[in-house]
Amino acid sequence: MFKHEKQLFHPVGVEKPNPQYAALLQEQLGGANGELKAALQYMSQSFRIKDPEIKDLFLDIAAEELGHLEMVAQTINLLNGHDVEAAAVKSGEIESHVLLGLNPGLINASGYSWTGDYVTVTGDLCADLLSDIASEQRAKVVYEYLYRQIEDKKVRETIDFLLNREEAHNAMFREAFNKVQDTGSNRDFGTTKAAKMYFSMSNPSPESSFKDVKVTPPSFHQ
Repeated sequence: MFKHEKQLFHPVGVEKPNPQYAALLQEQLGGANGELKAALQYMSQSFRIKDPEIKDLFLDIAAEELGHLEMVAQTINLLNGHDVEAAAVKSGEIESHVLLGLNPGLINASGYSWTGDYVTVTGDLCADLLSDIASEQRAKVVYEYLYRQIEDKKVRETIDFLLNREEAHNAMFREAFNKVQDTGSNRDFGTTKAAKMYFSMSNPSPESSFKDVKVTPPSFHQ
């Protein structure tokens, strides 16, 4: 069961309207690495989890992501400080002006609709946790790109908060993975000699096409 608190998870604001940036921020509302994707992915994955502590973790983070979704939507509203007028947005999506009446929509920065294909669910806790760790990392990267493209101090404060929460979720998922890493697909597969072989395709040798290693990737030098 969910309950709506009228107070935002964290206060948001803008120094001045910026409709072009509002179009960019749509990426974190309805994009492949956005808040809706995260909320529904973690919630969907939780349905089969048997460990009550980890199940609660997934649902708690999913609920927080919905709070982040609300923060992003409200920031977009504040940035769109104009009437419906596509010319006010020099580049980016225009669907908000022709379909949504400037209502923050479940679309990305290019105007493509959100899709359930963004959500990854396998039923294997190790695989899902690794996917979630990667999801949080990608979301963090997008927020970092967005942060660099705005000078508005209040918007930057909001993005900085969201960045830190993505990092917190990442750490929580990593801790959960450490707890279960010897279960599921990690227990059933990847334990034979073949799992510890590194095939050198970059510099093939006539003596041997593979060698035993300690699963250490090759080093790269700039």
